[in-house]
Amino acid sequence: MNSISANLNIMIKASEKASKILIRDFGEIEKLQVKKKGPSDFVTNADLKAEKIIIDELKKGKPNFSILSEEIGFEKNKDIKNTWIIDPIDGTINFLHGIPHFAISIGLMSNNEIKSGLIFDPIKNEMFYAEKNNGAFFNNERIRVSKKNELSDCLFATGGKKYNSINEISTRKSGCAALDLAYVASGRYDGYCQNNLNLWDIAAGLIILQEAGGVINDIDLNSHKNLNVIASSPNINDKFIKKISNF
Repeated sequence: MNSISANLNIMIKASEKASKILIRDFGEIEKLQVKKKGPSDFVTNADLKAEKIIIDELKKGKPNFSILSEEIGFEKNKDIKNTWIIDPIDGTINFLHGIPHFAISIGLMSNNEIKSGLIFDPIKNEMFYAEKNNGAFFNNERIRVSKKNELSDCLFATGGKKYNSINEISTRKSGCAALDLAYVASGRYDGYCQNNLNLWDIAAGLIILQEAGGVINDIDLNSHKNLNVIASSPNINDKFIKKISNF
């Protein structure tokens, strides 16, 4: 097992504790009370409970860190240089429909740079995590992006309305941006593109992808919404960008 920092250890413990609530509620999906926030954006009791557990656990370890979370927004604390970035359930729509493809995502931004990230799929018990200059891991095993060279051999993830299908390449829409990035990092997907994302959707995935050897377009970390992502292995990045630019 690789050596991990105290901060990442706090993130792991928080995600594991919150996952127990999500697993229980996912098993009783018909009993969930649902509040509609928008046309395709829902919040559930499970979402709020998981968020509270994660925040409480992170505050136990680092009480002065600031927090940016999907449900509560930005909470400025004494330490404004360090911010936890949290999505308690990325893939809420999947969760609500009983589709077992969602994840807890926690990132740590220090001095306007993502330094560590964790994505945990509680149903499959799959944890992806990374720290800057320490590599990316999946359940304690080192991961790297794929080495394929031809777009025709690749499988890509997309999201949103823009990339409904991309001519001549194979694409999938999973409904979970965090796992899409984690899957690119681990070589399951070869690339990923989506527009209009939130920072909490992708913060953890950015560092995991980069530490796995992947490349990603510049992301303005000062902007919390309307972010566009193009990520892939370096072998096919130029071809991928050209393909979706012409779409």
